[in-house]
Amino acid sequence: MKDLMLAAALFASISACAQDAAFRQKNFNLSGGVGINGYDPVAYFALNKAIKGTKDLAAAFEGVTYYFSSVADKEEFGKHPEKYEPQYGGWCAYAMGKDGSKVEVDPETFKIIDGKLFLFYNRFFNNTLKSWDKDEEGLHHRADANWKKITH
Repeated sequence: MKDLMLAAALFASISACAQDAAFRQKNFNLSGGVGINGYDPVAYFALNKAIKGTKDLAAAFEGVTYYFSSVADKEEFGKHPEKYEPQYGGWCAYAMGKDGSKVEVDPETFKIIDGKLFLFYNRFFNNTLKSWDKDEEGLHHRADANWKKITH
């Protein structure tokens, strides 16, 4: 009986992880399963710079693959992947705060806030980071609430 309960718990855990990975693949901003358009998530924090990673230095976390620019960054990501993932599944933080929409980003337009990575749309003379900065507190609060509606 104890073995049966253990097996059932293990199956439930594996199923939840598979569902989580499928959910993330569906709702995160991915290009061919790759997050942040192939930019190194650790470099944002370590260098305060957006640096393109390489396919040769890839690591996956719960269904999302990230590329890294160095072995050290890949190893660091492996220790605490949730620390380095962008907020709101990698969608534009401003758009998520404004109306909950999933808008593409320019991976080179970003901001680190309280140890978290926020990405922004920046094309056609529309840099949403500038708009975010005008009402960061309000937009941040609304973006958190809107993302929670998507993820729960």
